[in-house]
Order: sequence, then C-alpha cells, then structure tokens
Amino acid sequence: MSKSELPVIGQDDQTECCAPMVREPLGEEVAADLARMFKALSDPVRLRLLSLIASYEGGEACVCDLTGPFDVSQPTISHHLKVLREAGLVGSERRGTWVYYWVVPAALARLSSLLQAPSESVPVGAAT
Repeated sequence: MSKSELPVIGQDDQTECCAPMVREPLGEEVAADLARMFKALSDPVRLRLLSLIASYEGGEACVCDLTGPFDVSQPTISHHLKVLREAGLVGSERRGTWVYYWVVPAALARLSSLLQAPSESVPVGAAT
C-alpha cells in the first residue's frame, strides 16, 4: 500500500469530524454528543480504563484483565465500561463468558480534532 492509499483517521464517510472550535461554533446536537464523550472521560477511573485498554497488546483487553489495577468492585468497573461504550469511546464483543474491549480510534480522533488549535490563532501574550 502506498502512502497515497493510506486512510486518514477521521476523514472517512463513517466519522463525522468537527472543525476546531476556533474556526466555527459547534451546533447544538454535535455539542451534546461531544459533551457526553468528554463527560465519560472526566472520571479518573474511566480515563484510566481507557488508557489501560488502549495500552494492551493487540489493542483489546478482556474484562477479566481490567479489574485488578483498580480499588473498586467488578460491578463498578462494569458500570464504567458501560459509560465508555455508550459514549462511543470503546467497542466490545462477548467471546464465550468474557467480554473484550477496544478503543474506538475515530472517537479519539474526533475529540482530538475538536481541541486542535492552529498556532496562528494564539493571542499575543498568551501562555504556550
């Protein structure tokens, strides 16, 4: 596959990509959708879960591997995973008795593109 054939994350037909907020204001529906994603990430346990899942070899983790690093019960971990899944940040699949989770790259690209600010828009005297 040549470089000209490589897909660009966030630029396919299935991913609605946002212009950075410095270029155009968000619509009501898009803002509500993005707020749900950011709200899911605002909890330290969920943020750590997302990081843990993303760091697993092969890009996916069994729910059985996600309970050990946390000082919360298994039902609490399941609740946090449900919130991440409903926000569209992780996907999941049941395989036998276990559920496997993976990070949705398009969701992270969408959040990243929203917060991306062009360097020329930084006001004079602003902290960098």
